[in-house]
Amino acid sequence: MANETLNDPRLEEGVWTTGPDGELVPDYDATFPTINEGEVVHGTVVRVDKDEVLVDIGYKSEGVIPVAELSIRRSVNPADEVTIGDEIDALVMTKEDAEGRLILSKKRARFELAWKAIETAAESGDPVNGRVIEVVKGGLILDLGVRGFLPASLVDIRRVQDLDEFLGKELRCKVIELNRSRNNVVLSRRAVLEDERKEMRQAILDRLNPGDVVEGTISNIVDFGAFVDLDGMDGLIHISELSWSHVNHPSEVLEIGQTVKVKVLDIDRERQRISLGLKQTQSDPWQQVLESYHEGDVVEGRVTKVVTFGAFVEILPGVEGLVHISELAQHHVENPREVVSQGDPVNVLILEVDAERRRLSLSLKRVEEGMQVQPRADGGESIHTAPRLDLSEEVFSDRPAPVAEAEAGEVETADEPAPESDAAAETELEQESPTEAPEPGDGAATPDPEQQQ
Repeated sequence: MANETLNDPRLEEGVWTTGPDGELVPDYDATFPTINEGEVVHGTVVRVDKDEVLVDIGYKSEGVIPVAELSIRRSVNPADEVTIGDEIDALVMTKEDAEGRLILSKKRARFELAWKAIETAAESGDPVNGRVIEVVKGGLILDLGVRGFLPASLVDIRRVQDLDEFLGKELRCKVIELNRSRNNVVLSRRAVLEDERKEMRQAILDRLNPGDVVEGTISNIVDFGAFVDLDGMDGLIHISELSWSHVNHPSEVLEIGQTVKVKVLDIDRERQRISLGLKQTQSDPWQQVLESYHEGDVVEGRVTKVVTFGAFVEILPGVEGLVHISELAQHHVENPREVVSQGDPVNVLILEVDAERRRLSLSLKRVEEGMQVQPRADGGESIHTAPRLDLSEEVFSDRPAPVAEAEAGEVETADEPAPESDAAAETELEQESPTEAPEPGDGAATPDPEQQQ
């Protein structure tokens, strides 16, 4: 009988075993898989309670996942983590506790699987993906299956002011530090962004050529120019390339965030630098001068600068000519400020046009009364028809205001003779404060320009 039992083929299937009396009985334990503590098992969620989750892993009893073992988050609602029917992996923590239950951990199973992936990514330099679950002092916590720390200084290329805006977002980061014994993972999103920017910069450099006109956004303004974001790479507009007119500071012409069309002037592919020009996308006023004005023409302009050897006069925005000191007046002039001041509207005669060097020689003394003045080449309004308003105390007083003789540049009042020159009048207004300035008609003498200088 015993031999027949031992030779029974049903025993080989692992379903039957020999009982105490030698009879065959079902071997139920043999139908369940072998489970060891520390092993990762696969199962299906069959119940979700407020403090635990039950999982069917095909064992003789269902596995229990306590709420603390569901996620690496500090506090969670089980219903937010899993639902009935979900298939999950869990690590066997205790094969049989005091109550005979199988205790599982979802977060530790995910930790083990995630750690291997993180180690692989750290070795290869590939980025990992994680969702921001906490904002802590000094940075962000990402859920990678492992708690990964992303320092604030490595969140972006530029310093981030408000880290809360990243909460709940999924970020791609590089692993820059890894310590299994301390379960420490340090990440850098900045490294990923810099790599992406390098690729974008190279693509932009490969695409652009000198002479191209492209569109970009002003990303920064500095004393020497403005930076333009060309969809991932900044190019520089030097202050000298901003406008055909003189620019004291780039902020006079541009503002951050403004969209502009610029011309590519030069590309340094080795140093990855792009030089741009803004004025090249605008009409060149010098071309208007060459087409509309000729030597011997009388044109109107405004004095932009007075120097020891003469005065510069702007006849069109961006086009200035020099009136040499010898061409200021019929008489000998020791100091140009005796004759003109900055801002004066004047008529000048064109002596020479040097197209190659973009220079104009002008004369003030050769303009005679009755000579025809050429209309403005840019079609603008005559500057003589738009008087400059100097808001002195006289403007607000009850006394008659000075009458401006625009053509002659003289200032007169009903009770006071006109100064001998524009320079004298300008100097008088500049040198004396409003409270000390002589009132019209008080008979005050006009200061001597030579002494004022």
